[in-house]
Amino acid sequence: MLSNWKGLLSLLLLTTTHTLLANNNPVELGKIHWERNFEAGLAKAKATQKPVFLLFQEVPGCSTCRSYGANILSHPLIVEAIETLFIPVAIHNNKKGADAEVLNFYREPSWNNPVVRIVKADKKDIIPRVNGKYNKLAVVQAMRLALETENLVVPTYLRLLEEELLGLQGIPASATFSMFCFWTGEKEIGKLDGVLETQAGFMNGREVVNVTYDPDVLAYDDLLKNANAAKCASEVFTDDRQQAQQSAAILGKSKVAEKGQFRLDKDPKYYLGRTNYRHVPMTQLQAVKVNSWIGQGKLPNQFLSPRQLVILQLIEENPKVKWPDVINQDLRKGWASVEELRKNSL
Repeated sequence: MLSNWKGLLSLLLLTTTHTLLANNNPVELGKIHWERNFEAGLAKAKATQKPVFLLFQEVPGCSTCRSYGANILSHPLIVEAIETLFIPVAIHNNKKGADAEVLNFYREPSWNNPVVRIVKADKKDIIPRVNGKYNKLAVVQAMRLALETENLVVPTYLRLLEEELLGLQGIPASATFSMFCFWTGEKEIGKLDGVLETQAGFMNGREVVNVTYDPDVLAYDDLLKNANAAKCASEVFTDDRQQAQQSAAILGKSKVAEKGQFRLDKDPKYYLGRTNYRHVPMTQLQAVKVNSWIGQGKLPNQFLSPRQLVILQLIEENPKVKWPDVINQDLRKGWASVEELRKNSL
């Protein structure tokens, strides 16, 4: 059992209660514990000074509706943001009675694909309705914009999630730099805004870091200059002509070579992997930032959500449990494996 049960009880009950209730949801509503009474939701919004996250959803619904619930509304960090930063209210757009009254009030079409409105306790929209955008980024951007509009705090984990989704929505770029120590490379390169992922490994007999980055945020020449300044770009491996030209201009032609076969290091995210953080499910970008900060001797908790921090504390309080190593694992799979072990072991 937990040695510090009282200190964690309220947070655990919050997470577990929502999980149990949401498990009974139809697939269209995902893993979120929804308020189904609109007026009750407005009253909670007024009492807590939180906006209402108002979902109009077809239940049972078409393939788009089911996919929306199974993917977007089941992403652990999106679920957490909706449940903790907003008052979530679900309106079925294909039912009569109270649901139809709310539908008519907002002039929303019935039997429709998912629509999100974020409103105040007085029913007024905070931001324009979100429709026709059935992806995680649209929901995360809507939440961030609504919080900013209301002068509410946007947590770092939500901003990081938006940054990652935005970068991956476009065409992320990649680069491969060699250096004296790829663990140092991940630490230094992971500091940079626009870097989405780092992988330490080997190429052509050299230690290298593969970098995935958003070219709309971080230009290649700036990436290379920063890596070089940190002594993490002694050579560049590339098959891209423009990268080769820019690299030659910065490092010299002799420091540019064609790419070879990449082999991943057996210790991914070295600094993170030496701590209990390796058991905490994270997005790729969270792992990049956490690994970099630990490598710098800094506490990285600012990059994690409150529920991720609950998981971390559970792990620290229960060192005898064989928690899974979830580095580089899909966030939802990692979250499910940790939750399953928690239920069975504690």
